[in-house]
Amino acid sequence: MFGCFWTNGQICSATSRLLVHERVAEAFLARLKSRAQQIRVLPPADPASRLGPLVCEQQYQKVVDHIRRAPGEGATLLCGGGRPRGLEDSGGFWVEPTVFVDVPEDSALWREEVFGPVLAVRTFATEAEAVALANASAYALGAAVLTADERRARAVAAQLEAGIVWINCSQPCFPQLPWGGAKRSGYGRELSPQGLANFQHVKAVVRYTAPDTWDWYSPPPAAKL
Repeated sequence: MFGCFWTNGQICSATSRLLVHERVAEAFLARLKSRAQQIRVLPPADPASRLGPLVCEQQYQKVVDHIRRAPGEGATLLCGGGRPRGLEDSGGFWVEPTVFVDVPEDSALWREEVFGPVLAVRTFATEAEAVALANASAYALGAAVLTADERRARAVAAQLEAGIVWINCSQPCFPQLPWGGAKRSGYGRELSPQGLANFQHVKAVVRYTAPDTWDWYSPPPAAKL
């Protein structure tokens, strides 16, 4: 919930693709739908608000286009997809918390960054399948593993191609830790000593101390008579 819907999904590290084990999928999705429909979508100044409008018309249109295309690409709408109740005729770029299930791997919703309150869900049968699906992405910034099995959490986290992996949480950031990704998520790191190093100009000074002359092209030894 927090990984996808916090800041309306408008965050570079949003965990907007969800992989659920097939054994728990039915019960999990029922609970997910209920929780998503309970999110309070209100103007940001309202203290009860937990989700506001998108930042601009251009981004709103991009998100709406993803929602409209998804069913034609094979995804099934679980909840949301429209404007929130009570805000149909109001100004602002409002989108309901939206969840699609059975999202095809080759669909735009699964492959592209949406930057909106839209969650794409697939199921998996094995750990290896889940890791392969997670890593089959052009982006590699953030990922999360949620499980009661500590050993499995660490094993999966080690295999995920991401700059940061959260275990049983999503999105907490600390200045002591490096921040950055790979693939199309960029190169280099911010924060932490690694991030500070990006702002340093490093100069190497090398002093030669060997007794031999430093000269690859020195003349050959004189011939003995």
